[in-house]
Amino acid sequence: MTKDFLKGKRVLITGGTGSFGQKCAELLQGKGLDRIMVLSRDELKQSEMQQKWPDTQRADSTMRYFVGDVRDKDKLLLAFKNVDMVIHAAAMKQIPACEYNPSEAVKTNVIGAQNVIEAAVERKVERVLAISSDKAVNPINLYGATKLVSEKLFVAANTLKTKFSLVRYGNVLGSRGSVLPIFQRQAEKGILRITDDRMTRFWIVLDDAVNFSLDCLERMMGGEIFVPKMVSSPVVDLANAVAGDRDCGLEITGIRPGEKLHETLVSDEEVGRVHDAVDSYVILPSIRFFNGDRFKSFTISSNVKSYTSQTNQWQIGAWELAEMIKKVR
Repeated sequence: MTKDFLKGKRVLITGGTGSFGQKCAELLQGKGLDRIMVLSRDELKQSEMQQKWPDTQRADSTMRYFVGDVRDKDKLLLAFKNVDMVIHAAAMKQIPACEYNPSEAVKTNVIGAQNVIEAAVERKVERVLAISSDKAVNPINLYGATKLVSEKLFVAANTLKTKFSLVRYGNVLGSRGSVLPIFQRQAEKGILRITDDRMTRFWIVLDDAVNFSLDCLERMMGGEIFVPKMVSSPVVDLANAVAGDRDCGLEITGIRPGEKLHETLVSDEEVGRVHDAVDSYVILPSIRFFNGDRFKSFTISSNVKSYTSQTNQWQIGAWELAEMIKKVR
């Protein structure tokens, strides 16, 4: 990100009290913003955040907090007033919870996304970056299906004046609800439980996920999906990395409802519209917008293949995962 990109801007983060939102608020400090605005429905975590970054009426205070839900468009219209950029991270993310509460997942992940789009357009927000997931690619669970719909909504919204783009990545090590803290608790008791020993996943640490997203916020044209080039490994290797020198047993519990053996970040159907941007893949939209060809300078790479956690060229083992875990804060 260039030095002055965010200077004097007002940035609002939906889901701002989640792992991504809190790290994003932290990394935005000191970048010269006029306002960093947190929107979430978790008033307890907002209170905890305010202990670190107070919400005061001082002229030099940049933090503002809104208790609200992306399901409530009226609240979004109020919160988005005079906002320059929105980072949309609010979502129901837990696969089992979405499977057993499908209507709630749809209300947050689909209707909430549409509310963000409509409120951003009405309030003339310059750009919106939405956070997606590898689960959106060829989804077999409800969470992935709702994120796929959300991606489609944000891409199609670029027929309007506001720019909308997405970031799509895999599992964030150490984020709230991720497998890493679960493994760490289990290792203390001497037994690690995984659903299938063939399972592979993409991995990224939270700082890298947020920094990548902030870079994409600057370079986005509107309509593209940014995919970082990520490492992947068998989940068993992560379990072994957590166990370290401890003598831990391994228990196979069986695949949960809606869970895949392997994840995909770029599908076979998308490889024909992928631009290789060195640090990432940029998936260009399949639809054409009425406001010109904004991607005419992009070249489609003929070398990009389906990008899956099983066949990924950047495979790592337990030792490298242990080094990644050290970066988790």
